[in-house]
Amino acid sequence: MTTQTSNTLPLADIHLQNAPGIWPLAWGWWLVITVTLSVIIFFIIWYQMHTKKTCAQKEALQTLNSLTSLADINSLLKRAALSYFDREHVAGLTGNAWIHFLDDQQPVVGEDSFVAHESLWQKGSFSQEGLSDHEFRTCRALAVKWLKKALPPKTFHTFNNPKSTDRKKVNHV
Repeated sequence: MTTQTSNTLPLADIHLQNAPGIWPLAWGWWLVITVTLSVIIFFIIWYQMHTKKTCAQKEALQTLNSLTSLADINSLLKRAALSYFDREHVAGLTGNAWIHFLDDQQPVVGEDSFVAHESLWQKGSFSQEGLSDHEFRTCRALAVKWLKKALPPKTFHTFNNPKSTDRKKVNHV
């Protein structure tokens, strides 16, 4: 009887499998891709909305630097307010009501408020004398602060009307 030795056994060579390919992707990678694309799309949409929302504010701030009279500054503030607030409410505001509207839209009190400098606004708008350079710079600084802090509105504003909170009652006559 013949005995076989270990080196003469009829064994086949070991064949390794091919390394797994990248395709098709596992479900976890699809999830990562989906979440990443969703986040990118969200930020693109948010950026476009933010840019559109602040466009009028940026234009008003650029225009403000070239204005030389208080009437022009007041007109610019009115145009900027009309870009963000209800036209029916803002368009008709003049004098005291306009000054109070400007103050109601920003969280400023004391010396930096429009009401505190109301005499300057009235003098610059209606007086034949006009404003001194210092007074004009003060009014321009108030306008810059208002454009930066009040625009665009952070939340939906219901206009402060002590007599009525219902808009239909405000517009009747």
